[in-house]
Amino acid sequence: MNDTAALVRSWRRQRGLSQARLAELAGTGQAAISRIESGRDLPTLMLLERIASALDCDLTVTFAPLSGPTPPSC
Repeated sequence: MNDTAALVRSWRRQRGLSQARLAELAGTGQAAISRIESGRDLPTLMLLERIASALDCDLTVTFAPLSGPTPPSC
C-alpha cells in the first residue's frame, strides 16, 4: 500500500463513509476507490481533487527533490 492509498482509506473511514458512498460523492465507481485504497491504481490529479473534496480535505501537491542537487528556481 502506498501513501495515497493509506490516506484515502484512513480519511474515508474517519468520515464513516463506505467505498460506494465515497465513490458516489467523488463521481467515480466503487471499484476505482477499491483499487486506489489497495494501491493497485494511482488516481489522476483530477480524481484526487474530487476525492479530497468529497472527504472535506485540502489537497496539496508539492514538488521537492528526493536527493541530489536542487534544481534552479523558476
